[in-house]
Amino acid sequence: QLQLVESGGGLVQPGGSLRLSCAAPGFTLGYYAIAWFRQAPGKEREGVSCIGTSGVISNYVDSVKDRFTISRDNAKNTVYLQMNSLKSEDTAVYYCAAAVGQCSPFRNGMDFWGEGTLVTVSS
Repeated sequence: QLQLVESGGGLVQPGGSLRLSCAAPGFTLGYYAIAWFRQAPGKEREGVSCIGTSGVISNYVDSVKDRFTISRDNAKNTVYLQMNSLKSEDTAVYYCAAAVGQCSPFRNGMDFWGEGTLVTVSS
């Protein structure tokens, strides 16, 4: 079973940057569509961005489209989420998810999930 491992979360001041990583030791992420979701306290989990096996990117949250960038490095078997100009409203647990098929902004559209990494944006 595919196991996803997120890393790179932490505490950052408003306006700062973080890069999240998603890895799957022993598996080839290039065979899967990989998405980043996030869940803020008291809110539903929402899809943020997804990258398909061909590299096509889908962005689902208007407020992050000019600040967050998803990418994949198949040589390193890792998918990244570069987050710039972070705001307090970006505070959430960020999850990496994989789909055997196509990208989806919905939880039930993804097949495998990581445990999440906490991003806290605060001064």
